[in-house]
Amino acid sequence: MAAAKRKRRGGLAVQAKKPKRNEKDAKQPAKLRDMAEEAEEEERDRIPGPVCKGKWKNKERILIFSSRGINFRTRHLMQDLRMLMPHSKADTKMDRKDKLFVINEVCEMKNCNKCIYFEAKKKQDLYMWLSNSPHGPSAKFLVQNIHTLAELKMTGNCLKGSRPLLSFDPAFDELPHYALLKELLIQIFSTPRYHPKSQPFVDHVFTFTILDNRIWFRNFQIIEEDAALVEVGPRFVLNLIKIFQGSFGGPTLYENPHYQSPNMHRRIIRSITAAKYKEKQQVKDAQKMKKKEPKTILPHDPTADVFVTPAEEKPIEIQWVKPEPKVDLKARKKRIYKRQRKMKQKRHSGNAK
Repeated sequence: MAAAKRKRRGGLAVQAKKPKRNEKDAKQPAKLRDMAEEAEEEERDRIPGPVCKGKWKNKERILIFSSRGINFRTRHLMQDLRMLMPHSKADTKMDRKDKLFVINEVCEMKNCNKCIYFEAKKKQDLYMWLSNSPHGPSAKFLVQNIHTLAELKMTGNCLKGSRPLLSFDPAFDELPHYALLKELLIQIFSTPRYHPKSQPFVDHVFTFTILDNRIWFRNFQIIEEDAALVEVGPRFVLNLIKIFQGSFGGPTLYENPHYQSPNMHRRIIRSITAAKYKEKQQVKDAQKMKKKEPKTILPHDPTADVFVTPAEEKPIEIQWVKPEPKVDLKARKKRIYKRQRKMKQKRHSGNAK
């Protein structure tokens, strides 16, 4: 700056002195070169990640949580669903005293527009709510035949965070309530495209099959070689109870006429076992009454002796002479032995004299 000012004023242009290079300053460029070369080598060896060419537009977020009182199997099922659905969120357990309308506020706080809520009752019955928060509709199911990933130990495997295919039974398009459930299941279980936590691969299938008025859920892996299916898990069965117009309540759109509550099912089983016990007791009482009753003497049937052959009558013999007594051989031997012993004693006594 000083040299430039002097030049403007018309003075002699005095060049600024260059600072002397130290040994430390000379070593710095060599270090920078080495670091740059190492960075280039790392970039060459690094495998590039999947490039996202699109934009995340479908902002579906699922809240998966439960009420208090669930057992270990339900907790593992909930964790499996969270692992299979990268667009899901978790929350703390809800108190059973709270009303279900509070879940809409929790979904709003968590910025979620869909919800899977597991409701436990009597520590043995499990209900699942699928809801579109906050406007609805919502469906309530009874969950049966739960088998988790850790319990099944299947040979199938899939990438964590990959997007699934959804396969539905053709019966979903035949009835209107199944068509509504199909749309609700698609919006909940399908992973949005270009989601930040998802992987751009499709290597497993979620199947929803209708059998015996129930929805059967299965998860299969797609093998690349021949596109065969190998089950991964989990698996469970959904028994539809009701479909509501609102989220966790409102007017009832559909009620399943084939549904039987777990309490009624257990009551029927108890009544069947009680009926068996009553039948056994009645049989025992009837047997006792038969024993106490006097035996009825039937009249003699003359035709019963048609094929009876009379036995031959032996002649009666009268013995006028007394039979001889039987000889007792043992007593006879004893007498002979005594006699011989006396004879020997007499001989010994005669020789001694």
